[in-house]
This record gives sequence, structure tokens and C-alpha cells, in this order.
Amino acid sequence: MSDLKKIVIDGNEIEVDGAMTLIQACEVAGIEVPRFCYHERLSIAGNCRMCLVEVVGGPPKPAASCAMQVRDLRPGPEGQPPVVKTNSPMVKKAREGVMEFILINHPLDCPICDQGGECDLQDQAIAYGVDFSRFREPKRAVEDIDLGPLVETHMTRCISCTRCVRFTTEVAGITQMGQTGRGEDAEIVSYLNETLDSNLQGNIIDLCPVGALTSKPYAFTARPWELSKTETIDVMDALGSNIRVDTKGREVMRILPRNHDGVNEEWISDKTRFVWDGLRRQRLDRPYVRKDGKLAPVEWPEALGAAAQAMRGAKKLAGLVGDLASTEAAFSLKSLIEGMGGAVECRTDGAKLPEGNRSAYVGTATIEDIDGAKMIQLIGTNPRDEAPVLNARIRKAWLNGATVGLVGEAVDLTYDYVHVGTDRAALEELAGKEIGATKDLPSVVIVGQGALNEADGEAVLGLAMQLAENSNSRLMVLHTAAGRVGAMDVGATTKGGLKAATEGADVIVNMGADEIEIEAGPLVIYIGSHGDRGAHRADIILPVAAYTEESGLFVNTEGRPQLALRAAFPPGEAKESWAVLRALSGELGAPLPWDSQAALRRAMIDAVPHLGRVDEVPENTWQPVTPGKPGKADFRNVVKDFYLTNPIARASALMGQLSAQAKARRAEEGIAAE
Repeated sequence: MSDLKKIVIDGNEIEVDGAMTLIQACEVAGIEVPRFCYHERLSIAGNCRMCLVEVVGGPPKPAASCAMQVRDLRPGPEGQPPVVKTNSPMVKKAREGVMEFILINHPLDCPICDQGGECDLQDQAIAYGVDFSRFREPKRAVEDIDLGPLVETHMTRCISCTRCVRFTTEVAGITQMGQTGRGEDAEIVSYLNETLDSNLQGNIIDLCPVGALTSKPYAFTARPWELSKTETIDVMDALGSNIRVDTKGREVMRILPRNHDGVNEEWISDKTRFVWDGLRRQRLDRPYVRKDGKLAPVEWPEALGAAAQAMRGAKKLAGLVGDLASTEAAFSLKSLIEGMGGAVECRTDGAKLPEGNRSAYVGTATIEDIDGAKMIQLIGTNPRDEAPVLNARIRKAWLNGATVGLVGEAVDLTYDYVHVGTDRAALEELAGKEIGATKDLPSVVIVGQGALNEADGEAVLGLAMQLAENSNSRLMVLHTAAGRVGAMDVGATTKGGLKAATEGADVIVNMGADEIEIEAGPLVIYIGSHGDRGAHRADIILPVAAYTEESGLFVNTEGRPQLALRAAFPPGEAKESWAVLRALSGELGAPLPWDSQAALRRAMIDAVPHLGRVDEVPENTWQPVTPGKPGKADFRNVVKDFYLTNPIARASALMGQLSAQAKARRAEEGIAAE
């Protein structure tokens, strides 16, 4: 039975759910109510009092609209709907008074504050405040706190909205921040002066409505109105978080989250937010060819000619698709290599993902299914490191009453879980059980790459699918590589996997696969953006754009195609991946049948139609994998160091610093550093 109530707000009668707060009802009515402490994804604090409204017929004082529900309002004397005013003289005076109080101790240092130009306090002081203050006493000052290398603090500016405390406690799942003292001595602190131990901590920068918490790496580098803003997609993990890349000239200055309820809500991980300094360092900005054992810089025609000559003379040709490659790049490489009789492979970590069976390499669950799940079973994964924003979503489901089970390494996931076991035997036992009581509850089985990239990965996947069937659950395969699902969709795979594709190959075209060692022997043509492991092994280097420098489709871990747009331009002579492959095909005398990215995308969508349905999650037909007999070993998580998982992150000085700090912290805690 719905609890719909009628309410009149500023003369407009609307019907809303009685459980809504007045501030939410005002949003439904299209009326803006100022706020500092209220945030729709955090618990209600009700402590800034900026959202005051007048309830007609109620107490003779304004009410905090964030903390009062519609169902608590009394109807009029003859049963009329309750009346709320957001623009009456009482409300105006109350808001001005609140703003005056908030600004009593605020230092008003807007000219030197990083928040200037995008500050809630500035905007609301202009819209709702007064142009004078009756306060003449000296302002109080507060010592800044050290939260680590990511978040800079100016605590004298803090207005005690407690958004940062609520985020770290409720969403990030760490209890390191709180408020101490009372009255004038009240201040936000980190307990025992600890630095924050979370890979979601950067989100408190966005949440802070004043300039108390700002970005340390971005500090004093740019003003918001100087930046060009591009809406695009993140590739640091396979979640496909929606982001905004802000550039100044040719350089990326910062990365911010965009709201997308189906994917990342409005959070991003610290690696996503702060990896941008890695886009400037160790870049490949011109082609190289190995001469007399050393890589020497050359011009494009010579590099393409050398690559074409090597490929033409190859007895067996292989192509590798790296973790950060866009779907178009994977499709181009597949078309080029297979056109020459070679083999292409994207499962460079050895994951046993069956070709052509989307329900087995993507699953049937959407990320939003986690929200309503009552049972979540994790297999061989540590989502806190593999997809921190997804882990926050699992935590939210746990807070709402979901039970979480884990088969695999026991790790701190920021929430309680039932540890079923660490090895394959525990999974076999779980998959073989007849599950009755939980069958009617919405549930999700999440299987990680750590469960699939060993020799018995297919047997483990079969057991996970059997468990999903027995418990009437949806299945999610949690990937760690942003480009993997898209490359699987376009068929950049070889039967038998990496070994079958590369065994006996005398020429390997390596497109950004930096996580594997290629043994001595074959000639390697490396197509990539950074001087990482792949470039060191290469005989010919063709430099290409990084993810912020070219447009492309990326399919996330739930199978949702999303469009990443170019925010900046590649350095030096580097080109877009598809353009390099098109030029190489022309040099080989077998040009690929497209001259533009639009034509390439059309050809790709003709071959794989669901890639054209951007931002939709296609339904996958359930095709269970027959469970084989798995081995005896324990499950091992794939991400050993959250901050150094790809070439861009390894090039970032800040990620290196964070990685060293995390290792030192683990060593202090008595955990042997890897």
C-alpha cells in the first residue's frame, strides 16, 4: 500500500511519498532549498539549519526541512493538505541569521581558496545571506589536520557540516574521523592523528561545501573557469565509472566524478581521481626501432615500414590486446591480425573466460542488482582493491540487511561477511548444496578474476554458475581490466587462450599488454602510451594516445557499453590507436576498410550490434558452463597493489607514494608486505 500524501509547497499542490523529507518534496516540486549538511547519499545530520522552511499551522518557528517527513505534517483545520512555505519573510530572516552565524568564524579567504568559483558557501551567501555582519569579536582559528598526501585541510574554514565524517564512516567504512569538543571548541579531527586508510577518501573533497578539504595535488594550479571540461569514462578498473576530465591547455589538471546511479553513483576511487600525473610522465611520444640492440628514435614512415616488413615475413603472427585498450582498438587489431592469418588474444592474464558465452564472461547481474540483494556471495575476489566503488555498494547493501559470504582470502572488506572457506573445496561444497530458504530472496554471486585465471578456471566458473542456478541468483563476473569485456565482445580471442595464440609466434603485436612478460625469441611490435614493461621488451615502438586522449567505447564489468570522449591531445608524435593500425594495414598493402573512427565504429556495430546501445545493459542468455573437477589450491586475489595496476598508475609519482605508504602501514600492522 503506497503512502502518498498531498502537500502544498509555495502554492503548488503535489502528491509525494509520506516517507519523503520536506527537502526531497521541495525537489520534486522543483523548488531549491539551500543546504550544507544534507546530502542525499548520506544519513541526515540536521546540524547546519540552512534548509529552514515555514510549516503553516505548525510551531511558530521555522523547521529543518531535511529532518522532517511529509507524513509528520498536520492537515489544515478542514482536512486541507498541509502548507509549507520556502520564501516567506520568516524563512528569509531565519536563513540570513543562519548564514551570519556560519560566517562568524569563517576566514573569508576566498581569493586564495581552491574552492573559489565552485563553493556552496559562496553561492548560498550571495543568494540567501546578508551583506554585513554584526559580529566584531576576533575569529577563532583551528589547527589543520594531516589526512595524508591526497586531501589538504584548512580547518579554520570548516562549518562542521560533518559530511566528511558521515562519508568515511558510512560509505568508505573507516572510522577515522569525528568531531570533538563542544561549542566554540568543536572541531573535526582524525582520531589519534591518523592519515586516512581508504581508497575512496578523495570523495570528501567533492562533499565539502566550503574550502576546508581540498585536493592536495591540484592545490593552487588552476581556477574552475580556466578549465575545459570533458565528460568521459574511467579505465582504472572495469567498473566504467563516469568521470569529468578537466584540462588546461594540453594538460589534464584534475579528474572528478559524474553522477550515474547505475554505475558509480557519484563516487570514484582515489586511483581514478589522482592518477592524472601519470599521464604526463614516462610517455612514448615518438616511434622507436631497435638498432644494434638499442632502441633508437625514428620517423613514422620508417617505424611503420619496419613493422610491416616484420609482419609480412612472419611464419606465425600473434596480437595481444592490453587491459586499457578501447573496443575499437581491439576490433581493429583483430581485423588486421586475423586478416593476415594470425591469432589475437585479450585474456593476457590467463583467465578462463569462455569465448562467445556472454553469460559466462559478463554474467546476468547489473551493478544496481546489488542494491536490492539480500545475499551476496563473493568468490575469489577482493572488491575493495579490484573495484572500490562497487565495494561501497556491497557495503550499502550490507547496511540494508544483506548477508555477504566470501570464498577466498580473508581480507578487510569494510563490512562483516561469512567466511565460507579459502579453497576450491569450500566452493564445491557450497555449489553442491540444495539451497531452499534463500532461493526466493534476491541474491547475487560475484566471481573475481582470482578464481578464473588459474589452470582450473573453467571448472571454478562452472561451479559459480551452478551455485547461481541452485540459489536462483544472478551472476556477476568482476573484471579488473577496463578493456576486457569489449575485447571479448568483438571476439579478440583464440581457442586455447594466450598459450595457443603466442606459442611458436615469431612476431607479436603487443597493444598495451604490460602486465605479462614476453619471453625472448619473437620480434615484438609495441603499440602503447607509456614506457612500461611492454616498451622495454619491444623491438619496434609505435606511440599512441592514453585513455583521455582519444574517443572510444569501453564495456564495463556488467556489459554496459559506454562512450569515452577525448579530453586532451597525445604528446609529441603519438597518434590514436585505430589510426596507427589503419596506417600499418596500408603499409602492409591490405588496408582496413575504414578511413575514420566513425566508419570503424559502424563496422564494429554491424559485427556486434549490442555495442551500439550505449549505456544499456543487454540481457544475456543463460548458458551454463559444465562444472569440472577443480584443483585443491586456495583462491588468490589478483590485485596485489591497488595503486600500481597499470602503466599510467606506475608512471604516477603520487601512486608510487601511496603504494609505499600502504606497504609501510601493512608492515606496521604486522602483515608481511608482498
